[in-house]
Amino acid sequence: MRELHINQIESRHQNTVILNQISLHLAAGEIGCLLGPSGCGKTTLLRTIAGLQPITQGNICLGEQTVSSDCVHIETESRNVGMVFQDYALFPHLNVADNIRFGIANFSKKQQQERIRTLLELVDLSGKETRYPHELSGGQQQRVALARALAAKPQILLMDEPFSGLDVELRESLARQVRCILKAEGITALMVTHNQNEAFAIADSIGVMNAGELLQWGSSYTLYHQPNHPFVADFIGQGVLIKGTVCSCSQVHTALGNLKTNVCDDFEPDEQVSVLVRPDDIIHRDESDWQLEVINRVFRGSHFLYTLKLDSGEHVLCMSQSHHDHEIGSKIGVKLEMDHAVVFPLQQENTT
Repeated sequence: MRELHINQIESRHQNTVILNQISLHLAAGEIGCLLGPSGCGKTTLLRTIAGLQPITQGNICLGEQTVSSDCVHIETESRNVGMVFQDYALFPHLNVADNIRFGIANFSKKQQQERIRTLLELVDLSGKETRYPHELSGGQQQRVALARALAAKPQILLMDEPFSGLDVELRESLARQVRCILKAEGITALMVTHNQNEAFAIADSIGVMNAGELLQWGSSYTLYHQPNHPFVADFIGQGVLIKGTVCSCSQVHTALGNLKTNVCDDFEPDEQVSVLVRPDDIIHRDESDWQLEVINRVFRGSHFLYTLKLDSGEHVLCMSQSHHDHEIGSKIGVKLEMDHAVVFPLQQENTT
């Protein structure tokens, strides 16, 4: 196992900056995930770690070894990095055992057989070593690709959208399985996805990227409850921004009333700000005297997601159990349950 340190790296294509001042750290055995929209630089970042893409500034270290900088470039084959690709990249003419064996040709025959047996047990494919990729389901192919990447015992594993070709339920369950496998092997890993449920299921730390920048790196809980940028707030979970006015060092006034916050030291009294409101901040209570109009609703099986109109004309979201079925135009009782308000400068609102 090796730690991954990425320090202020920049990568360019011709004169265009693809990665801009990226820094992150993964401890040995930790699993990280990069989230963000298509084209934001996630895959490019993986390529720089693998040595497939040069950097023009900063450095990348695996353990104590600098593998990339503006004057150092260790070749990919010398980095002991494993990769799982979006399309699995299995060899169709090789069976499961030979696909896994491909990366450990330098092992003795006995070592190969033992490693293949161990990995097939680990990925729950024992007995399928003679099958060919076309005889396997998508989920089974993904696990073969993972076993092949793990065969040579890499010190870090990189995964680029490994579940993208699978249905939604299978993707999340496989993410949980892969997490267990990686933890059992003690592998440091970094995965790219644009699906936050996959990220939540597999990762110890998550980074949100946009336009070549890493906006925030932290736990899923931190990103959801303490986003440091409106884009992060919008990308992780659901929520809306409403207007507020800083009225003290610990409160901000909004159409929802005066809300507690712990970030107002960063703002001046009477400063106009944007305040993040999540659906779980607005609780549906039929008996409440505070009534808001239903503007829109989305049925999601176990619950409705209601869009409600405040007296200010602003909209907020509210989740309610699905047996609370209210029509658009009706009014429902609500209660505010917000521990603290997340506040952003007003001018950032248009960046979401």
